Formats: sequence, C-alpha cells, structure tokens
Amino acid sequence: MERTCRHIIPNVELMDGRALVRMTDQVPLFLQVQHLIPMRENQTQVTEFVLVGFSAFPDLQGVLFVVFLFMYLMTLAGNLAIMAVIWTDRHLHTPMYLYLGALSFSETCYTFVIIPKALVDLVSEGRIISLTGCVAQMFFFLGLGSTNCAILIVMGYDRYLAICHPLRYGRLMSLHVFVKLVVGSWISGFLVSLVETTLIFQSPFCRSNIINHFFCHMRPVLSLACIDSSTIEVAVSMISMLGLSGSFLLIVLTYLLILGTIVQLPSASGKREKAFSTCAAHLTVVVMHFGFASIIYLKPSPRGSMEEDTLMSMPYTILTPFLSPMIFTLRNKEMKIALRKAFGKRIFS
Repeated sequence: MERTCRHIIPNVELMDGRALVRMTDQVPLFLQVQHLIPMRENQTQVTEFVLVGFSAFPDLQGVLFVVFLFMYLMTLAGNLAIMAVIWTDRHLHTPMYLYLGALSFSETCYTFVIIPKALVDLVSEGRIISLTGCVAQMFFFLGLGSTNCAILIVMGYDRYLAICHPLRYGRLMSLHVFVKLVVGSWISGFLVSLVETTLIFQSPFCRSNIINHFFCHMRPVLSLACIDSSTIEVAVSMISMLGLSGSFLLIVLTYLLILGTIVQLPSASGKREKAFSTCAAHLTVVVMHFGFASIIYLKPSPRGSMEEDTLMSMPYTILTPFLSPMIFTLRNKEMKIALRKAFGKRIFS
C-alpha cells in the first residue's frame, strides 16, 4: 500500500511536490535540505548526510576539540613509536612483539577513520559527509574494529603456546604461521564489515539526512532507511553480538588454560611472575576493549537521547586507542628498555 511522503519522512513538509525537512534545534535548515534529491512523488533520496556530532554541547566544542586533538596525537605518537621500535630492535623480532606491532598499525588506521573527521566537524558548521564517504567510513571502522578483535585473539593464542607449550613454541608459532594469522585477522575482520555494511546500505535513505552521531554509526544510519529496518537491525546486531561474545569467550578460554599451567609452575623459580607479567598488558587491553565495545554493541536498540548515544561511543572510539599503547609499553619491561634506548632515558625512566 502506497504511503505519502508525510508518512514516510518525519519532520517533513510538502512544497511543490518536493520533500523538505523542517528545521531542528541542532542543524540549520539549509544543511538538511540541500542534499536531498527527488526520487518519486512519495520518496526523497539522500545523497549526503549531516553529522550532528557534538552540536548538542555548543559550549564544550572548543574544549572537546583540544582534548580530542591531544588524545589523537598521543595515540599516533604511541603507536608509531611501538612500530618503529619493534621494526628497528632485533631483540623484539619475536611473534609476541610482532603481533603488538600489527595491533598498533591496525589501531592507527582505526583512529584515522574516525577522529580527524570529528575534529574538523567540531570547528566547522557543515558537518557534511557524502553517501559514499559514509559507506567507506563505516566499512573501514567496522573492518578495523573487527581486525583488532581478531588480533587480540591471536595474541592470546600466542601467549598460550609460549606458556603451555614452550618446547614446541618455535615450531608452532613460526614466522610463516605469524603471517597467516595476521592476514587471516585482516581478512576475517573485513569480511564481517562487508556483510554488515552491505546489509545497512542495501536500501535507499529517505527519512532524513540527519545522523545523530559524530560518525556513520550503524544504528543511527540504519534508522534513516526508507524501508522497515527492524529485520536488518536484528541481523546486524546478531552479527556484532556473536562476533564480540565469541571473540571474548575464546580469549577467556585461552587464559583459563594459561592459568591452569601457571599454577603448576614452582613459585620459587620466579616463572609464575614472569608468565603473569607477559600476559598482564594484553589482558588489560582485552578487558578494556571488549568492555567498552559491549556497551555499544550488546545493548538493546537505543531508547536514550542522541547525546547519551554519542557519549557512550567515545570510550570505545577514542579512549581505548589512546590508552592501549601506554598499557603495552608501561607494563612491559622489554618494551620500556627498547623505548628508552630509542628515545632517551628521561621519557621512560
């Protein structure tokens, strides 16, 4: 049964047969209507989106810009330092640190997808992103996020082999195996992203062109689809839930096996402390990464305000990448020694 444009698009008026979005409190009218093109008498196709972002906090945008810029630069510096030290220090050419370098590279790309655009939007009035740009941002955000999860699983597996099977570790975790596991992490991560992004963007968008977020997040974008998106939302949510919970359970299982081996080690030899120390940083990042991610992806369909959803995404998208390099460097003795050699004693003493 056909429905009129007034029924399909919220906050819409009809003028000369074209759909116009009414002014909202956060977004100027010209930004809402200039990127809508007519499709049919009862639909209007969106070609570009407006990211509301942090416009709900106008008095804090200057402060947020400074804080986000500082955190982004520190994240870049930390990850680049880790990659550079691992690349140049031959003592760190072991699977454990090579995986850390792979994770640092993935997180560097991950922050590049989101934070620079958010910084520009904090100091500009446009806050516009094209439909193609939105697709690309979501694809790489989901792909790199899933890749980070996969690499964290592989890092746990590496620690399991090193602690539970030390005599066979060199054969089981060879350079060839390392390359296959890292490549497999990237492929699996972007396959998940491809499925989710395809599901979300398979239909045109005509409800509005206002994304109530500071980047192209799944649920805010999906809510703008012309069709009933409840089935797609359930499918995407199930993929996210299975991916996150499955990854976390694999890591938990790995650490249960590691713990079973550690408690059998003689305490007087100091091997227990050494085994725990090699796992501490990884375990801390795992708890932080999956903890913040579960707040976003494992919660029911949002019922709160736009401001609440935006703030809830900040720890996972900004805080986690910021803290991760510091945790891996400050809680790892060999990394601290290597960084001290490379950048001076004053920084890491």
